[in-house]
Amino acid sequence: MQTILIVDDDKSIRYSLKRMMEGNYSILTAQNGEEALERVKASSPDLIIMDIKMPGRSGIDILREIKSIDPKSLVIIMTAYGTTETAIEAMKYGAFDYILKPFPIPQMKGLVEKALSLRRMMKQEVIYASPEAEERDEGERIIGSSPKMQEIYKIVGQIAPSDVTVLLRGESGTGKELFARAIYQHSSRSNLPFLPVNCAAIPDTLLESELFGHEKGAFTGATSRRIGKLEQCQGGTIFLDEIGDMSLSTQAKLLRVLQEKSFERLGGTETIKVDIRLIVATNKDLEDAIANGKFREDLYYRLNVVSVIIPPLKERKDDISDLVSYFLKRFNRELKKGIVGITPSAMAKIASYGWPGNVRQLENVLKRAMVLCQGEWILEDQLLFEKGWERREAEEESSKKSVEDLLDSLFEELSARSMTSQDLDMISSLERGLILRALQKTGGNQLKAAALLGINRSTLRGKMERYNIKKEVLISEEE
Repeated sequence: MQTILIVDDDKSIRYSLKRMMEGNYSILTAQNGEEALERVKASSPDLIIMDIKMPGRSGIDILREIKSIDPKSLVIIMTAYGTTETAIEAMKYGAFDYILKPFPIPQMKGLVEKALSLRRMMKQEVIYASPEAEERDEGERIIGSSPKMQEIYKIVGQIAPSDVTVLLRGESGTGKELFARAIYQHSSRSNLPFLPVNCAAIPDTLLESELFGHEKGAFTGATSRRIGKLEQCQGGTIFLDEIGDMSLSTQAKLLRVLQEKSFERLGGTETIKVDIRLIVATNKDLEDAIANGKFREDLYYRLNVVSVIIPPLKERKDDISDLVSYFLKRFNRELKKGIVGITPSAMAKIASYGWPGNVRQLENVLKRAMVLCQGEWILEDQLLFEKGWERREAEEESSKKSVEDLLDSLFEELSARSMTSQDLDMISSLERGLILRALQKTGGNQLKAAALLGINRSTLRGKMERYNIKKEVLISEEE
């Protein structure tokens, strides 16, 4: 019988979890971290379920020590504080998973079964993150405790300690640089430089010089030697934002840096060796750029070691109230205001908006409202959004409802009789038409088209192959 150790200073939690699992598993309990360590050394439990907030040493401290005793230990962290820092720290130091209190019993049972199933299958060596970096309080600025954000925190915690190249993907304004900084802050290079470079903001003629540096006389205006960002960042982390806007010639030089860890300054012959970690971000469909000859496929595979997709704000609206609270506090300090809060009608307006500009747009809207606010509360008419958003959202909702009505009537008709081959042909034709329409509406952008259809990009590609939808077909059918 597999053994589970339950660690919590709350007697009622220990009792409830024990009652929930006893009979199926052998249960041990501990009321604090030190007692938990004694149980681990004496019994080597198959799974440890541990609270993060306990008297004395924290659950994170105990987690780190448990991992030093047995790197293969599986630990589920329980917490009532679903913060970014909690999630990243727990996953960075090797937690199997974490769960927010209060949690549904089926969710905990499912997590326990998943962990113990893995324990049974552990017949080979498993590599865990090394808990060598010290804990730091960097004033975390990523806000959000929604399920989608929690999953990203877990990924960040898992990848941060390594030197693996990371590709951050997401719409403009989703906070990709904040996540790049979070990865850096929780890495073993956090005491070395972090240099962000926005590839879209620097003219292509200057980007190479910005990254690789140049020698005196390398081009007109090069009156002295310049040390580039890569050289300045020796040993640290460089963040290349909007990598999809980089020219093919600069891409080729960056590929050499990744392959050979070396480069030459513009106009120079000296080979410079570099040791850096690379994090890149884009809001473009790189696969589409590759197909159009605008992005190197070999560089793409070098960059896409770990890909993290940052969700748009419209997909994590549960986080909006936390974001509003955060920005109100921050701008009260910056603007020297004393605004108490936001009225219910103003909050309802914020919640109903689609936020095409994501978190950055919300930040700008609130800052402007606070500048305009003369009282203690932000009012609905002080929230100024992009013109026409109500009409566009109404049109989108109407379009969505029309499609739903059409599909409902179609399936109602088909369910009333046995489906024929003609029916299947009709459904295939309808699906092909919807895919074509989505691609035309998004200018051929597969990532956006997939989102519009409510499927992922790999599913879309499979369907495009099935229906022989190629770029030339798309163009000809659109015409």
